[in-house]
Amino acid sequence: MGRVDGRTALVTGASRGIGRAIALELAREGAKVAINYAHNENKAQEVAEEISALGRECMLVQANIGNSQEARGMVQKVADQFGHLDVLVNNAGVTRDSLLPRMTDEQWVEVVSTNLNGCFFCTSAAIPIMTNQSFGRIVNISSMNGQIPAMGQANYSASKGGIIAFTRTAAAELVRSGITVNCIAPGYTETDMFAAVPDVIQAQIKAKIPMGRYAHPEEIAKAVTFLVADGDYVTGQQINVNGGAFM
Repeated sequence: MGRVDGRTALVTGASRGIGRAIALELAREGAKVAINYAHNENKAQEVAEEISALGRECMLVQANIGNSQEARGMVQKVADQFGHLDVLVNNAGVTRDSLLPRMTDEQWVEVVSTNLNGCFFCTSAAIPIMTNQSFGRIVNISSMNGQIPAMGQANYSASKGGIIAFTRTAAAELVRSGITVNCIAPGYTETDMFAAVPDVIQAQIKAKIPMGRYAHPEEIAKAVTFLVADGDYVTGQQINVNGGAFM
C-alpha cells in the first residue's frame, strides 16, 4: 500500500530535474501521474517508462503552461482521462539570467509568464475540479532565490517570490473547499538547470551552505509527498529545503 494510493496527480515540468523526481516519488507511493512537458518529449517518455515499470498508470501531456489556453486545456484533459484530479504540483520553471541593466523585456516576460502566470493558470483551472470533489492538494515549487537577493535573477526571484505570496492567498481562499495550498522553496539543487552554472560559481555557492552540499531532487520530492500524503492540517505554508542556506 502506498501513501497516496488511488490519488491522481499532475506535475508540470516533469520531464527532468525536480519535476521528474516528484513524478516518480508520487508514482512509487501509489498515484496515477500526468507528466507535463513543454518541448522534450523524449525525456518525458523516459519518465513515463520508469513509472510504468513501477506498475503505475501515467499519461503524457504537452503544454506551454505560460499560455493560458494550453495550461487550462491540459488540466481539464488530465481530469477527464483520470476521472478526477487530486494533486497539482506547479513545478515548471525557466531561467533567463541577466543583470538588470541588460535584462530584456523578453527575458522578463518569458520567466514571469512560465513561472508565475503558469502557476495561476493551472491552479485556477484545477479549482472547480477539486472543489466539486471537496478535496485537493496543490503544491507550488518556489525557490530560496525568491526569499533572498539573487544577482542576475531579478525576473526569476520576482516570479518565485510571487509564488510564495500567491500560495498564502490561495490557501486562505480555498481552505473551506477542502483544498490545501502550500509551497516548497528548494535551495540549490543538483539539476540540469543548475549544472549550467560555471564550476567556480558553484564552488562559491556550496561554501555558503551549512550542510556543505546541494540538494538532491529526491529530497525535494519527499517534501512534496509529505504535503500530499500527510499534510492534511497544513496549508498556506512554505517548507524550505535548502541545507540551512536560508533560515
